[in-house]
Parts: sequence; C-alpha cells; structure tokens
Amino acid sequence: MWLYADYYHLLSMLTAPLAAAQHVIPGPIEAEVVRIIDGDTIEVRAFIWPGHSVETRVRLAGVDAPEIRRVQCEAEREAGHRAKAFVEGLLAPDGGMRARIAIRNVQLGSFAGRVIAAMDLPDGRDLGTVLLVEGLVSPYNARGGWCPSLESSLETAQEASASRS
Repeated sequence: MWLYADYYHLLSMLTAPLAAAQHVIPGPIEAEVVRIIDGDTIEVRAFIWPGHSVETRVRLAGVDAPEIRRVQCEAEREAGHRAKAFVEGLLAPDGGMRARIAIRNVQLGSFAGRVIAAMDLPDGRDLGTVLLVEGLVSPYNARGGWCPSLESSLETAQEASASRS
C-alpha cells in the first residue's frame, strides 16, 4: 500500500535531476583559456578552489555563433571562422592561450558536456555582448541568418504553401 511518504520520496527522486539542472553558480570563477573551439565555445581551466582546477568547455550564454563544422552553407563556415578568429584576437593575440578570464552564471549545458556561462574578458567586457555588437553572433533566440539564400528559399516555399491553403 502506497503511503504519502512513499509518494513524496518517489516524487523527490524524479524531480531532483530537474532541480540540479537548474542550479546556477553565480561566480565569478577565474579561468585560463586552453583552446578556442569556435565563436561561442571556449575550453577553459577553471580554478574552482585553491590548488584545484577543472578543464571544461564553456558555451557562451545567450548567443549563437555560426558553425564551422556541420554547416548549412559555405557562408556560414566563413562567418564561423571570422567569429573564431575575432575571439582568438581578443583572448590570444600572440597565439598563446594563457589569457585569464572570469566566467559567471555557470549552468550545466545539455549538449556535449559543456557548461553554459557568461564570460568576462581580461578587460572586464562581456564577451557575448562584444560579439553581438560586432555582428559576429546572433542572440540565441534568433538563431541563424548565416545562409541568406537558403533562408529566402525556405520563406518562398512557406509563402507558396500558405497561398495554396
């Protein structure tokens, strides 16, 4: 026979992963750049407490950079390389990857073992904001726009479909 305590225990077991997934570490957490993956993903060595660090990939929160691999068109690949080169210029102008940054509002990502976070450049500017101002990324909720001819073809097909309805 199910008791209230059994039901409560089962419910807490099912919702615990959701609560953990929503946990945010406000930071700032000091980190060292290890490698720039693309315009919105950077591998870092985060100094989590004295004498301890962890290497992880950080996906910039709130922005979407064009892809370098698995692209929809060549224009997207070229835009992705421009975004990556810009980030490299900010974080590793001499080719070295030892820039110190701060990561904030760290959350567990749902893709490829990354965390999602805001990132402050050595001069204190927010990297995501800098990339948006430079036009190298789009806001995450407005993803895309890197393949104009592909998108206009899609819009034309959608308009034609709507006119037949």
